[in-house]
Amino acid sequence: MCAAIALGMTGPGQTAGVSVFVDPMMAALDLSRSQVSGAYFVGTLGGAIAMPRVGRLIDERGARVSMGIVGGLFAVVLAAMAGVAGLITLTVGFVGIRMLGQGGLSLVATTAVAPWFDRRRGMAIGVTTAIGSGIIALVPVGSEMLISQTSWRLAWLVLAAVILLTVVPIAARGLIDTPADVGQRVDGDPEPHPDAPKVDLPRSFTRGEAMRTPIFWAMASAVAATGMIGTGLAFHQIDLLGEQGLTPTQAAGNFIPQTIAALTTMLAVGGLIDRLAPRWVLLGSMSILATAMLAVPYVSPGWTAIAYGVAVGASGSSVRALEAASFPRIFGLASVGRIRGVVTAISVASTAFGPLALSLGYDLTGSYRQVLLVLLVIPAAVAIFGFIAPVPERSGRS
Repeated sequence: MCAAIALGMTGPGQTAGVSVFVDPMMAALDLSRSQVSGAYFVGTLGGAIAMPRVGRLIDERGARVSMGIVGGLFAVVLAAMAGVAGLITLTVGFVGIRMLGQGGLSLVATTAVAPWFDRRRGMAIGVTTAIGSGIIALVPVGSEMLISQTSWRLAWLVLAAVILLTVVPIAARGLIDTPADVGQRVDGDPEPHPDAPKVDLPRSFTRGEAMRTPIFWAMASAVAATGMIGTGLAFHQIDLLGEQGLTPTQAAGNFIPQTIAALTTMLAVGGLIDRLAPRWVLLGSMSILATAMLAVPYVSPGWTAIAYGVAVGASGSSVRALEAASFPRIFGLASVGRIRGVVTAISVASTAFGPLALSLGYDLTGSYRQVLLVLLVIPAAVAIFGFIAPVPERSGRS
């Protein structure tokens, strides 16, 4: 639960959380939408650079210390956003909240669960991610209320206080790095009998070894595909669904089935990961993403729009649950922070390109349909790659 709450506190650094600040900040700072979008693009790419370092911090100092450091810095950056005065300071602020919120705190929170489970790790991470995502979905609503009743500057300060008073105490008092720290064992298993034969544990991969395996790049590609395309669809959702006859209110309301589907899928996929080979979950996720992209021309107000939202929400959440739960099993726990840090960097960077790709495609063709057909090659290629990528054996002692 501690990890789930911490994951929910990444909301102010997520695209949905930032989106409600865009228009009031544009008006106050006299910036165009393209300038703000460009600052967000640079900020997202800049934030991605630090993710391998955060992963290394988790491996060396543990999730507890890492969460305290990242959470405290995230609160400081959110408070600094209240003092943004122009394009340069806005860009610097975006670097900070994307690095520490969307990237760093998400990485720490999801990695913190892994050492506590083995047989049911997928389900545990699925539940954590589902609860965290539910909290994230509330952040834009709360932020919008704050902005409308006070100001966007005060709203940033309130969010900073919430993070400081929630994440840092969780790290200091609630989070425990491993079961051994409190005399417990993974999955709550009892202590083995003293006369029981010792069993060699499978060895853990280093980051370099993991990055030389095809399955690492298959997973990273799947995370990047859903990050890029999913963020692009979300960023342009009002305009994209407006082409299909939905009003702005109806288009905004489509985030509801997306969120519900994401929460449900995380729980379902969490259980499946404990039973199925990763390739099957990856194939299913890419198939759902491709279906959502192909369905755009057929979306209209009503059940087709709901089905589209379900597909978009399910595809992204299934990949996130898959990566978080399967990497500890495939590569071991010793360097899981470093390994997942690389994937998180790729994920954060990919979200910068999705809105830009759809925007450029729209400018060239006058519609989102053509660019989505071109981008369809991405989930198709990832699905094939992931299906044939071998999973390495973890033979030898860790």
